[in-house]
Amino acid sequence: MTVLQLGPYPPPHGGIQTHIVALREMLRQRDIPCAVVNLTRTRQPSSDDVFYPSSGLQVLWLLLRRRYDILHLHIGGRVWARQLALGVVCSILPGRKSVLTFHSGGYPSSSEGMSTTRHSLQAFVFRRFDRIIAVNTEIAAFFERIGVRRGRIRLISPHSLPSSHARDSVELPPAVESFFREHHPLLITVGLLEKEYDLPLQIAALGRVREKWPTAGLVIAGSGSLHDSLEKEIQRQSYGGHILLYGDLPHAATLQAIARADLMLRTTWYDGDALSVREALHFGLPVIATDNGMRPEGVRLIPARDLEALLAAIEDVLRNPRPRIQPAEQTEDGNLLAVLELYKELAS
Repeated sequence: MTVLQLGPYPPPHGGIQTHIVALREMLRQRDIPCAVVNLTRTRQPSSDDVFYPSSGLQVLWLLLRRRYDILHLHIGGRVWARQLALGVVCSILPGRKSVLTFHSGGYPSSSEGMSTTRHSLQAFVFRRFDRIIAVNTEIAAFFERIGVRRGRIRLISPHSLPSSHARDSVELPPAVESFFREHHPLLITVGLLEKEYDLPLQIAALGRVREKWPTAGLVIAGSGSLHDSLEKEIQRQSYGGHILLYGDLPHAATLQAIARADLMLRTTWYDGDALSVREALHFGLPVIATDNGMRPEGVRLIPARDLEALLAAIEDVLRNPRPRIQPAEQTEDGNLLAVLELYKELAS
């Protein structure tokens, strides 16, 4: 059996990228060949069966000239026409089985998701896949609503729990390490720099937090289209020197930063499940997040776009710290193994 993953591959180190890396490593540890085609604008030399095509035609050429038994497409965020076209190609290539993982946990409640019907182009393409992996029950229900047969849908979370070894395998970059040493309590947010993550709310909150905790700081790790505007917003604040807009961190460094922080913030306008939230909970880090109806147990929930609620939650968490519980080491991850079983089912 041979597998080809199609989706975003690091850098940057987002949630989907981390999942694809973990899935590929699990397969290769079992001597199952697994290649990757990166579908983002990131350009690097192709090596070790990780390909960085510069156009859709190059993606098509890779699919035609290399033979794989399983073609696994990963989609996150919105659904674009080029992704639908690629999905059709994956589903019509002879001798291949096609799998789709739809990572956008909040998509069913978005305007695009609610307007999708079983007669839409999206529904037609989705029904062509041999299997669809839904990351939560809302996504599974969405696919059933648009006509995907229940027997083709698998409910598998994309989250693989990190090990302490992964967390401790690298040092933090000097700028981040210095920021950690100079600030306490240390708040952290990890994700895309896009409007739906409501990062200006966190920037505004830090100014109020520092009135009671004068050495508090905020680390914003991630990349996105709002980087320049957020940087200008931070520079306008008198306390801007206590906000570190770092950019992308390697995943191991991200885990270490999460484990060493005092509090994680996840403020969103709309959102699905989030790998960074689960990683924070795994390392015992308190998490304050916007209530989206699907947060894991242990998250402190607040309404969307509510600065006062966010401040009240931050103050409560910082004034009443709970002891950290060290995570138990795990040798296998059931979610990744469930994907492997799905591959075997199709290959047989």
